[in-house]
Amino acid sequence: MKNGKNPDPNVIHPVAGYDKEIYVKPTITNPNIIVGDFTYIADSEFESHVTNFYPWSRDKLIIGKFCQIAAGVEFVMNDANHQMNAVSTFPFYTLEGWEMNTPDPSEMPFKGNTVIGNDVWIGQNAVVLPGVHIGDGAIIGANSIVGSDVDPYTIVVGNPAKPLRKRFDDDLIGLLLKFKWWDKSIEEINSLIPILTCSELEKVRKEIEARL
Repeated sequence: MKNGKNPDPNVIHPVAGYDKEIYVKPTITNPNIIVGDFTYIADSEFESHVTNFYPWSRDKLIIGKFCQIAAGVEFVMNDANHQMNAVSTFPFYTLEGWEMNTPDPSEMPFKGNTVIGNDVWIGQNAVVLPGVHIGDGAIIGANSIVGSDVDPYTIVVGNPAKPLRKRFDDDLIGLLLKFKWWDKSIEEINSLIPILTCSELEKVRKEIEARL
């Protein structure tokens, strides 16, 4: 407990007196957007950051717990795509007066759900393209365009985003993926904060091994 308060994933404004950082989950109205507890965005709302997402869209945006989403981040969904297997990509069927029926879904590019893991940090103005899967603990550099999957605990940067390096060695990454600290109770996570924020990685490794 800090300042007489426990962490509450259903609070919209977790920073007292500041409305430009919100927990996302309690603000969601679209049933095809699924967000885990304590994920926040550096803005006063979230759903405008999810573009080309309509009532008839087939895909979902799924974001895990404890993600940190910076200002200006955009999640582009599948209905941003145009038909690409014909001579023209112009969407005649969406506009008044053109004699074209809606294409069969099989004619349209579709890359499936966009899935963001837990404890992912997405830097300012990054763009996540349709169907991308970003693993737990990854970091997306500012202004990056993410068009392909990102492995857990990997830093990617650029346009198109490319791996810069893994955050930790494979052994520690494996331990973290097995430990899944984000699924533990608030009380246990509070007790783990000294470990989760420790830069002495060998100490962290030993502490996690002792708890598995």
